[in-house]
Amino acid sequence: MGAQLRVYKQKIASAQTTKKITKAMELIAASRIQKAMARVRASSPFATAVTRAVSAVATYSNIDHPLTREPETIRRSAVVIFSSDRGLAGAFNSQILREGLELASLLRNEGREPVFYLVGRKAVGYFQFRKMDAAGEWVGDTDTPHFTTAEEIAGTLLEAFNRGGVDGGVDEIHLVYNRFVSMMTQSAETVRLLPLEVVEAEEAPASGAVYPLYEFEPDAETVLDSLLPVYIQSRVFNALLQSSAAKHAATQKAMKSASDNADNLITDYTRLRNNARQAEITQQIAEIVGGADALASGN
Repeated sequence: MGAQLRVYKQKIASAQTTKKITKAMELIAASRIQKAMARVRASSPFATAVTRAVSAVATYSNIDHPLTREPETIRRSAVVIFSSDRGLAGAFNSQILREGLELASLLRNEGREPVFYLVGRKAVGYFQFRKMDAAGEWVGDTDTPHFTTAEEIAGTLLEAFNRGGVDGGVDEIHLVYNRFVSMMTQSAETVRLLPLEVVEAEEAPASGAVYPLYEFEPDAETVLDSLLPVYIQSRVFNALLQSSAAKHAATQKAMKSASDNADNLITDYTRLRNNARQAEITQQIAEIVGGADALASGN
């Protein structure tokens, strides 16, 4: 009985230590979420403005640009998967990897070869373990992404897109990342980055409104050449920031669940310890009474 009590005490101590760790990680993630959300809010207006500017040039200039032209045959498609460098975030990484592989399967069914570009150690480790090839890898900058990482990713993607699928590049680019919706929800998003899908031209003007008039200096093609790299960098950076905020939210949610589970374990083991202690006391009383009865009978 004493050995059983020691086992329960050890388990209670272990659960309490685990709870301290998970609670600390929960608080750290909660403090980082606010900064990550602020960076997302700061970057989103610029990304939206650049997208509208590129759409305006592509829509109202009527020029045939390689980055807005739809290829006749799409042979190779880039799939950029944004994961995290660290775990302990619930289904954050498995969700986005599943989304990326489902997109790759869909592309194969359409006769297109997927080419993977991986961001984050979890995606890189997943592909290396399964001996799957990747055309590019970036690790170590997912918790607090820097713009230089977005520039590097955008430069690699743009270079592959300019080469084209015939020469070993890609004909289109897809971004797959977790979007921060709320503290409890992070949704997997798939966005086709290039060729640029112009949606502004499909929107009807509001009642009584007219489309704006544009003049391009020096010319529309030069403006588009200057805007498109900025557009790609801003969209990639926004995806990095969205993924970072979603990861911190997923970590906080996972660590809160772990802390709650540790509380439940402590409660269960405490009840079992008390039951074992009570049984030991009862047994000791029974032994004392039995000994006393034996002495009284002997006399």
